[in-house]
Amino acid sequence: MSFPILIDIAVRDLPGAVAIAAAARSSGAAGVRVHDTAGDGPALDPSVVASYLAGTIGDIGYLVDVPTTGNAPYNAARRILSFDRATAGRAGVVLRPGADDEVSRATTPDPAASDPARRWAEYAIVLTRLWESFPRAALIADQERALVVDRALISAIDHEGSYYRVAGPLDGPSSVQGRPVLAAAEPHELGWDVVAHIADVVVVDRDRAAGANAALTAALAGTGRQRSEIVLLGRARVAAPADPRAVADELAAWVAADGLDGLSLAPVGDTIEIVAAIEALTPLLATPVTGPTLREALGLRTPAGALR
Repeated sequence: MSFPILIDIAVRDLPGAVAIAAAARSSGAAGVRVHDTAGDGPALDPSVVASYLAGTIGDIGYLVDVPTTGNAPYNAARRILSFDRATAGRAGVVLRPGADDEVSRATTPDPAASDPARRWAEYAIVLTRLWESFPRAALIADQERALVVDRALISAIDHEGSYYRVAGPLDGPSSVQGRPVLAAAEPHELGWDVVAHIADVVVVDRDRAAGANAALTAALAGTGRQRSEIVLLGRARVAAPADPRAVADELAAWVAADGLDGLSLAPVGDTIEIVAAIEALTPLLATPVTGPTLREALGLRTPAGALR
């Protein structure tokens, strides 16, 4: 049994991160998720780390943790899409629930609104609409007619909800994967109905994985989306195993039993131990990466809206 695998890392030093990302790529992982915290302490900025790793390692996807706290959605959308274009469609974001940011606070339609799940849902909608506001087809670059873009295809999103007021559009075209991958890693906090409407990837911790597939499938009813449009990953902490095959078989059995689509492996230990765990387990479990984008590596469809 094989399936897509993400490797979870929290980075405090870049040399170690380079070794880990290199091991993830050579072992067949679909991508690396870069967390914004490391245990109880801070980690290096995930956007900076992912950009550095992409420039150093490349040829593997990167999911960057972005909390709503302190990140205005337009700025985050622009930053992640720029990274996505620079990596030829290998970028995504793990949007994490939280509070507001000082940029949005000045124009929020409802200053009293404070529910993290509703904020997350609105933020996610703004991200995806911004990522589709400048489709690739709008970029003409016709020198003879002196046309750079087809303005008729570019549209402002003119969003006004409870938490955000965002006009848009973005100032550059979407990437080859349509739009960056949007992941949710706290479905138990957000609610399955919230993530089912918009997430491409949902990550569940191992102790919460039982029943997750059924909950997601039920939440999809009435959304117009199919279960095949979302990748459900189980997150497991792993150490370098003495018997890799036995551990791989146990993990594969867990994926099958709980109806998961893949794994998000969180190796523990120092850099040497983390690399050893990745190199021992990932080749035994990972689906061979057949496409150049993160969406393809995860088995996701390309959304049509950003390419039209």
